[in-house]
Amino acid sequence: MEQVSSTGRPVQITVTDGYDLKGFKGDTPVTFIRAEFNQVVLGDSAKIAVSPEGTAKYNFTCSFEFNPEGGVTLHDLAHKPVFLTMTEVLPKEKKQKEEKTMILGQAVVDLLPLLEGESSFETMVPLHPVPGSPLEALRSGIKQCSLEVKVFVAEPLLTTAQISGGNLLKVTLEAAYSVPESFIPMGLLQNFMVGLQVPSAGEKDYPIFFKNGTLKLGGEREPVPRPKKWPIANILAPGANNIPDAFIVGGPYEEEEGELNHPEDREFRNQAECIKKRITWDLESRCYLDPPAVISFQKRIADCRFWPVEITRVPLVTVPKGKSAKFEKTDDEGRLSFHGVAYVNMVPLLYPGVKRIRGAFHVYPYLGSTVYEKTKCSFSLFRDTGHHLIQNNKIGGINSPVSKPVISKNLKEEKTVKEKDMEARSRPGDVQYVEAGTYIVLEIELDKALVPKRMPEELARRVKEMIPPRPPLTRRTGGAQKAVSDYHMQIKNISRAILNEYHRMFGKQAVKVGSDLDSETLEEQKCQLNYELNCSGKYFAFKEQLKHAVVKIVREKYLKTTAFESQEELQKFISELYVFLVDQMHVALNQAMPDDVQGTPSTIYTSSEQLRLFAFEAEVNENYEMATVYYEERLVREPQNLEHWLDYGAFCLLTEDNIKAQECFRKALSLNQNHIHSLLLCGVLAVLMENYEQAEIFFEDATCLEPTNVVAWTLLGLYYEIQNNDIRMEMAFHEGFKQLQARVLQAQVTKQRSTGTVEYVEEGGKDDSCLGPWGITSGSSTAAVKVEVPAGLGAPLSILDEFLDESSNLQSESHEPILSVQSQDPTTSQKPSNTFMKEIPSKKEASECQESSTCLHPTLYSVSQTPATIFMETIRFLMKVNAVQYVHRVLAHELLCPHGGPSCEYYLVLAQTHLLKKDFAKAEEYLQQAAQMDYLNPNVWGVKGHLYFLSGNHAEAKACYERTISFVVDASEMHFIFLRLGQIYLEEKEYEKAKKTYLQVCKRSPSCLTWLGLGIACYKLDELTEAEDALSEANALNNYNAEVWAYLALVCLKAGRQLEAEQAYKYTMKLKLKDESLLAEIHMVQETVGFGNPSF
Repeated sequence: MEQVSSTGRPVQITVTDGYDLKGFKGDTPVTFIRAEFNQVVLGDSAKIAVSPEGTAKYNFTCSFEFNPEGGVTLHDLAHKPVFLTMTEVLPKEKKQKEEKTMILGQAVVDLLPLLEGESSFETMVPLHPVPGSPLEALRSGIKQCSLEVKVFVAEPLLTTAQISGGNLLKVTLEAAYSVPESFIPMGLLQNFMVGLQVPSAGEKDYPIFFKNGTLKLGGEREPVPRPKKWPIANILAPGANNIPDAFIVGGPYEEEEGELNHPEDREFRNQAECIKKRITWDLESRCYLDPPAVISFQKRIADCRFWPVEITRVPLVTVPKGKSAKFEKTDDEGRLSFHGVAYVNMVPLLYPGVKRIRGAFHVYPYLGSTVYEKTKCSFSLFRDTGHHLIQNNKIGGINSPVSKPVISKNLKEEKTVKEKDMEARSRPGDVQYVEAGTYIVLEIELDKALVPKRMPEELARRVKEMIPPRPPLTRRTGGAQKAVSDYHMQIKNISRAILNEYHRMFGKQAVKVGSDLDSETLEEQKCQLNYELNCSGKYFAFKEQLKHAVVKIVREKYLKTTAFESQEELQKFISELYVFLVDQMHVALNQAMPDDVQGTPSTIYTSSEQLRLFAFEAEVNENYEMATVYYEERLVREPQNLEHWLDYGAFCLLTEDNIKAQECFRKALSLNQNHIHSLLLCGVLAVLMENYEQAEIFFEDATCLEPTNVVAWTLLGLYYEIQNNDIRMEMAFHEGFKQLQARVLQAQVTKQRSTGTVEYVEEGGKDDSCLGPWGITSGSSTAAVKVEVPAGLGAPLSILDEFLDESSNLQSESHEPILSVQSQDPTTSQKPSNTFMKEIPSKKEASECQESSTCLHPTLYSVSQTPATIFMETIRFLMKVNAVQYVHRVLAHELLCPHGGPSCEYYLVLAQTHLLKKDFAKAEEYLQQAAQMDYLNPNVWGVKGHLYFLSGNHAEAKACYERTISFVVDASEMHFIFLRLGQIYLEEKEYEKAKKTYLQVCKRSPSCLTWLGLGIACYKLDELTEAEDALSEANALNNYNAEVWAYLALVCLKAGRQLEAEQAYKYTMKLKLKDESLLAEIHMVQETVGFGNPSF
């Protein structure tokens, strides 16, 4: 590995020119430049006269020595700039022995490019005027005085390994808000200091101090953006304090990573940052981390998670001239007061791609054992180095930077006992931080993320490697079908031409009276026509016209492209071809002349939605073979429709055929590799089949393609939980919460806008008062002013309009799946997604009314409530795709979630999962708990009715169903509720009620089963005409239902139609009717009427 030289290397700073300069006296003042670095004067330039145009050529070069083993180090280059002070030499007056000088301004050169691998750079730095300088007059002008500076080193200061593996840490301390009331700006001067330790290589830590905070009274919010300042004293020009191109920009509370980013903290923060006292620093300190230090930094975050940031107040001491200060140790400790600590959660810096954290952190009293327990740090920057700090805290030395001691880890261990002893006598001032609610606002930023994030392009490439995209096949213009179709077209054209020739020869009247012509006349006309066609050459023209179509049939249909091996083979093929061509000629002629062709019965086309409905019916009735037929029929019709593949894959998950489910989901993804739900389902299947590397790629790609997708982030977090990666799990769940929070905020603002009321929230963040960590709370602590909006919205709403437009665009790109459990209040609902989930339109929905031991999985017909937590939203998605194996893991998180826990929807989901397992006792237990939490929820009663129906207790099921349909708001499974209630009415011989119930469901979502139920009810009421109509509708939708044929046979028997009765009975037996009682009834009626059974 390339090593850094142990000898010092010079760093040259050259000031070449000055522009737009001005002095105290005269138009051509004499000036010189003094360069300083690290409190050391590097040299003075020659005295140069400024030209009348304000320019000066200095060509002044100075240098300092860089030595990583001592002296100027990389740490110094990171946070210490070069100061260039411009001084004017005033003309000598009479009797004046020495020249007088006046400082004009100061420029700052940031050496950060040297830590980025540069060996030289040029920059134009502004010359900031000192107070009273004539350069101040130029501030408001267009031009600003400046210096052109070049920095050069013979070779880069960093090796290739340091450039690639090192990092730059920036820590910005903004302010401490809501400080104790005992902090007053009058009286004994105090130095407010904050410090933290940064792990470095070896056994040493690097301390960072922020000193000389400014105590301010409340009254207004700190402006943003405002410049960050150098953590260096003795800067003469006020403007030189500001770091170039570095600003504090603030941001919404909910986007912070700190502790006070919850809705309940908003009002307190607004008051603290506007009204209450605060201490401001606005300082940025930098620290270079070489590769070993970066590794140590990562390890310390993973091991400790929280880092202590100490804050204290130290009195400033006045030291008389010529006298030295004497301090006693006990006196020093007494001077260290208001010693507090904030615990900064550094874990987000280990999230992939995260380079910056910023937030507000509570300040607590510094108690050694508590700090050690939370941070594993037993050393205090202020308490264990307090004597050294106070000695450097004297009036006159207030701006002198304290030399930063390197802290040995052995010293930390030696201090443990001392800290425990001092903990017992915590000072009363320290507790005042908690009473006042003091918090500090801190930002920590890295130049490069500690954990690199995979780029979306790489993830897309990996997905493409696993599942190559399959574009739809282009349809061939040729083929056998096209060849036959062309042959039909030529036959029709030739037949029309021959008919026209016949009309020309014998007239059109001959056709009308053709029935009166005898056979001899017709034969004579035929001969004349043949003669005319042959003589005119039209016969041969027709043959040539037909020749090309016949050749295509030979090639495309019979695949004959080579010579025949024998004459017998040729003759055999010609005979076969002749028969085919004659048959197809008759087909074409019948199509061209349909008067003589008997009309074919019209077929009822079943749409894809109806096929999905029939599959769902068979699925619920556990007739998985028939369900498979319907799902495959949809795929055959539209093989490029990925929703069909997703539906079939979800069905395979229900039947626990994970391999086939994986094939379906991957096929869907190959059709559209940007389809979020296909990616998520491929990830779920990869986890179930323990292909964890692929699962991570699928989930990460989903979050990259749609960063606002709550389910994607939650599933990614669950994957990291399986991998025992707690840090990334926390990251994914936190991001999912932020997206859910943003969506609910948008819904609130949209609703306010639609009602003509807009909430204006004070600066500092969005109004998310109904939100809490990981979910939604019902409380609100935000103080907002509601303003009635006039008809024409003016300028005050322009910003809000832009926000709403952006939010609506984001929302339109991300539709989340919604479970069946519905809200009682339809006004707070959202429109459900129309993606691939098992949503069946209300007019095309159907179910199986046969008794089954399998619970229905949820289906939507009405809108759903916004989920309370990210886990409940994920549960809704997983329930829709039958990923029940995953659901219980998410339910555990929902139970432990601070704003989740047991809820009505939680118990409903548990009941549904146990119904799938046929565990009726457990399902009933959970439904009872759900009913206790929300007695008026129609879904509770609907699922309860299904439970009793499936367990055979039809009396209780009837009561639950009747209660469900009596609610104003529909349950989510009304189709099945009506079907099963109608079946119960039929069993109890309440045929009028059954007829009414089935009519309702036929209007809502007609299917074979709904019409069958209506037909049975009408038959029992001796309404044979209505029964036959209903049964005919059922038969048209599904002519493979034996029960439909059976009741059609009964209707025809009673109507006295023998032929139809026998046909219906034949299909009833062919389809193997399983209902013995119904078959016995048919036989009894047959015996009564004396027909209907051809076998006797």
